[in-house]
Amino acid sequence: MTKYEEKRKAIASRLRLSREMAGLTQGQVAKSLDWHRPTVSEIEAARRRVSAEELTALAEMYGVSISWIVGEGDEESSLAADRVKLAARELSKLREEDLDRILQLVQALRAPRNHIE
Repeated sequence: MTKYEEKRKAIASRLRLSREMAGLTQGQVAKSLDWHRPTVSEIEAARRRVSAEELTALAEMYGVSISWIVGEGDEESSLAADRVKLAARELSKLREEDLDRILQLVQALRAPRNHIE
């Protein structure tokens, strides 16, 4: 596999992940952008190139940065920031009592652990 093909597959994978984390189906994305659903499928399978305009539209719809999608810049911190945004989006969909339980779990995970050795 060439370096170009690897890059295209990485972009396709990030686009799929972003769409899923946005809670959208390929059909919903296609309808919103006035595309055919197979267009989204082909992009996510790395069988179709994505134009700059399409990439911009997808990044805006999914709420992620273009730099993260294409793997440029400080990829690790960009990925972490975008993952936090994606997690926040998912958390905002929870009922209040479920969100409270998640927050308690996060606090428990961050608390110092006493290990018995």
